[in-house]
This record gives sequence, C-alpha cells and structure tokens, in this order.
Amino acid sequence: MTDSSILSAIILAAGKGSRMKSDLPKVLHKVAGLEMIFHVINAAQSAGVSHITVVTSPIQEDLRNNILAKASDETLTLTVQQEQLGTGDAVKAALPLTGNPNKTLILFGDTPLMRPDVLQQMVEHSADVTLLGFMTDTPEGYGRIICEAGNPVAIIEHKDADEGSRKIKLCNGGALAVNAALLPDLLNGLEKNNAQSEYYLTDIVALAHAQNINIGLVECQQEDTMGVDTKSGLAKAEALMQTRLRQKHLDNSVTMIAPETVYFSYDTVIGPDSTIEPHCIFGIDVNIDISVTIKGFSHLEGVRAKTGAQIGPYARLRPGTHLGVNAKIGNFVETKKAHIMKDAKVNHLSYIGDAHIGEGANIGAGTITCNYDGYNKHLTEIGAGAFIGSNTSLIAPVKIGEGAYIGSSSIISDEVNADSLALTRAPLREIEGWSVKFRMKKNKSDEKKDK
Repeated sequence: MTDSSILSAIILAAGKGSRMKSDLPKVLHKVAGLEMIFHVINAAQSAGVSHITVVTSPIQEDLRNNILAKASDETLTLTVQQEQLGTGDAVKAALPLTGNPNKTLILFGDTPLMRPDVLQQMVEHSADVTLLGFMTDTPEGYGRIICEAGNPVAIIEHKDADEGSRKIKLCNGGALAVNAALLPDLLNGLEKNNAQSEYYLTDIVALAHAQNINIGLVECQQEDTMGVDTKSGLAKAEALMQTRLRQKHLDNSVTMIAPETVYFSYDTVIGPDSTIEPHCIFGIDVNIDISVTIKGFSHLEGVRAKTGAQIGPYARLRPGTHLGVNAKIGNFVETKKAHIMKDAKVNHLSYIGDAHIGEGANIGAGTITCNYDGYNKHLTEIGAGAFIGSNTSLIAPVKIGEGAYIGSSSIISDEVNADSLALTRAPLREIEGWSVKFRMKKNKSDEKKDK
C-alpha cells in the first residue's frame, strides 16, 4: 500500500444537484444509512489517504456544517469553489489545502459505490497520471477514453465527442490519481474550449500526453463509478449496495433464507452462524454476535446482541438495546435503551424502554415500562429471576427485586422486595343473576322501540 503520509485526496462536491429536486444537498442523501459523501471519504481513507479536502460551493453552508460535525478532525478540510467554472477549476480551488503529498487522488462526492480496493490500485499505479475506466455496451452519456497503442492519451466528454469517438466502449470512471508535483501545471494548462465553456478536469490527460507524462489506466466495474444525481439513481445505488452487503454477510457465514428481502446498513456487523429470516431491516449501529437468530419482519437499530440471542418475529429493537447471551425477544415486542441480560425473556406484546432486566427474568405478555412522564425518562430495574405477570404496568422509576413475582394485571409504582409477591388487582365481586336481569331489561326496551 502507498504510504498514507504522502497521499491526499480531493473530493468534488460543489455540484448543485438540482435534478434531485430536494432541499437536502445531493451528497448528503443516504445509501445504506450513510451519506454518499461519507461513503467516498471512507473509501479514500481505506485506500490509505491521510488528508482529504472537500470542495463545496458558496451556498452549501449546510453541507459544510454536516461534514465538519461528523469528521471534524485534522485529516479533513473544506474549501469553496467561488464560481462554477468546471471540475478543473474545482480541483484548483483545493490545491492550497492539500499539503505536500506525493500523489493526489481526485474523486466525486456522489459516487457512493466506489470501492477502496479500486482506489488502492490507482494510488499504487506507477504512472504519473492514472485514470479510472470501465467497459460497457451502453456508453451513452459517458466520457470516452481515447487510447493509442493500448495506452490512454485523452478523455473526450460525450457532448464533445464525434460519431467515431462515441462508438468507443471504454468510458471514463471519473476518478484520477495524479503526481502532486505535476498537478498544478496541468491544471493551469486547462482551457474552456468545449461545449460547456468550463475547465474540464479530464483534459489534463491530453495535456499529460502532450508532455510525454506517463499515463496509466485502472479498469473497474461500471457500478463502482456510478454517480447519483436523481432519486431514481439513488434507489438504484441503494439496490446495488444492498446486493454487496448481502453478499458480504453470506461470505461471512451468515444464513439468510431470502437475502433479497433483508436490508442492511453500511456498518452492520453479524457474527458467523447467525440466521436472518425474511424481511428484516438493520438500521445503523447494529452489532450481532455469533449464532443469533433474527426471525422475520424484525427491525433493529442501535442494537447489541450476544451469542445465542433470539429476536422476533415482528420485533422492533431501538437504539440502546443490549441483549445478553441466550436472551429472547419475541413477537410484537418493542425495546429502547433496554439491557436485557443473559437468559432473560420478553416473549410477546410488550414495550420495554429505559430498563435493566436481570438474568433469567421473565416478562409476561402485555407488560409495559411506563418510562416517560411527559418531561423526563425514568429507569425500570428488574432483578435476576424475577417473574412479571401478563398485562403489568411498571411505572418508573421503579425497582423489582431479584426473584420477585408480580401478579398479572398489576400496576406497580413502588419498590418490590426480592422474592416477594406483589399484585394490585381489585378483589373479585360477583352479583348472582345480574346478567339475566340485564338482558330482560334490554329486551323490553327493544320491544318498545319496535312498536
């Protein structure tokens, strides 16, 4: 791998993104739960980049604030392209902030499917200018890579290509890796004599060829280079990313009965020998240990689950849920900020929020932790081995001791001691013959109405 101390990246993100028809900046739309710009940043960093400069436009303050909020360290800086004069001008705006690298990687912020290994091939290439290309039978709209004797000599944008050039199937993938010492002079040599009257970054290839600078080519899959500028494109990128993520988990020995129905986030971690049934959704920040079973139609976000845990079906586990070894969450159970320890069970039809459930405790059907008083959230603590009867309301803050029993349909608002029985049901009251008299009264009333 190239020494990260001499490799920088410039990410172009100043495009208006008007085709998205959205108030949200284009590169902040998410794919697999992560903004597109951060997919690109992560790919660059995984390829060995030590410093990144993101180019934005003057009106993109929200974009700059978002990036700084999530990557506010010294390895990333932002700059502004004052006028929209093309990709070459955008790169030029970033040069003063790139430091003194040996090589600069130039990327686009709307390409979330770019693979780190592709970028690594580019930065490790021996050429002074390395471009990315792909072969396709449908090259319409893409710039064409012109080769002589098998070597790249120029890139011609589709709008500027003649009929012969448009028949070329080797297309420009967008990314470039350039000897940083040569980059300023190449950018200064750009001219605006093209259909868009802009400084095309791609023209540095022809300039490099004219100066006998060594030019290399790395080929990749077409999807790696996909730029997203419409909601349709975003949906396509999501589908492609999900295919990748599903394959990654299958390769890691995760069993999926119907992979095409399961949706992952970019950071989902699932251990080997875990099983995922159909129609499950994994939001961000989910980490599943080995041999965990997730039954159908479950939704997880911000969850930790230890070995042997069982989840679902139809479970919703929200952020802050931690499941211990062999813990069980059953059907139609919702949890939030709940630590459910080893061998504890919440089998069905319950809400457990802001709670600590001790080892081996059993939570009966219909139990809810009443954690919110309209202003603040409060904690429910249930000791190890406690048994909570069905249809119980636990009004937090409240503590149930170890081994305690709570009778069904109870409302508990005070502490219950260990090994105690607590119940708040009213005594049974039975009135003999009441139902007969009630029906007779109703029947007479109905007869009068009919008359």
